[in-house]
Amino acid sequence: MYKINQTQGLDKSSHYLEIENSKHNSYAKIHLNLGASLQELILDGHHIIKDLSPLTYNNTYASSILFPFANRIKDGLYTFNGKPYQLEINQKEENNALHGLVYNKTFKLVEQKTTEENAIVKLLYNETKHSVGFPYTYSIQLIYTLTKNTIDLNVSIENTGTDGFPFTIGWHPYFLSHNLNNSYLKFDSNDTLVFDDRNITVDKKPFNIDGEFRLKNKNLDDCFLLNSNEIRFFTPKYSFVMTSSETDNFLQLYTPPHPNTIAIEPTTGVSDSFNNGIGLKTLDPQTFYEINWNITIN
Repeated sequence: MYKINQTQGLDKSSHYLEIENSKHNSYAKIHLNLGASLQELILDGHHIIKDLSPLTYNNTYASSILFPFANRIKDGLYTFNGKPYQLEINQKEENNALHGLVYNKTFKLVEQKTTEENAIVKLLYNETKHSVGFPYTYSIQLIYTLTKNTIDLNVSIENTGTDGFPFTIGWHPYFLSHNLNNSYLKFDSNDTLVFDDRNITVDKKPFNIDGEFRLKNKNLDDCFLLNSNEIRFFTPKYSFVMTSSETDNFLQLYTPPHPNTIAIEPTTGVSDSFNNGIGLKTLDPQTFYEINWNITIN
């Protein structure tokens, strides 16, 4: 049987859910006050997402939901429907707006369910105020479903305002390998993006992956245009397949200054999407957008 525990620290700075099955081989820890991000994950007895200390969440954005934009917006500036906007600059060193507006929001637990086979939690955040540079209101609902060997994340966005708004979305999980140099990925891509010195998209170039994308001695902060909705990750102790319900997908890979760890980020857009339009969508008033990501361990 699965169980769900909710814990709030005395200083209210730490508010999280722990989901676990009775055999202790399936576990998830979700920090409600950190954008409902998945900070720990065990599937089929394998610890695949762990705390990244001494790195901080403010620097890693670990497992955050990237909305209304994934990656960067150059100088935080963009134009939509003929009007200029200035987002808050939260990446000072490159003078960019980075990773959206919900990574540090506090979500509420609105529904939970446990059975012998799984646990489901429904989490909600309502944006009722106009953010700097993004004067729109919306609600974002996350549904995490944990089983012995899978984690499923369903994201639903509702435009609750009277004007349409631009958006892309992504997810920023980091995964642990016991030996990253002896690990590899498989994905279908013919193009990789070209970045400038501020990691802003300026072009794309052909990319040829012949079977395995080996991670040995690679220092990555790269984005690939995917031809499918599937990414496979192979380590010495476990492997998994990550899928997306979207048809147009991008893969951002990043190796942080933390041993044997890699960010495998599925996104629907690229850096500076609000200006280059790559993957950009518009959500009309009183309409919904939904995406589903799934990780199944083998």
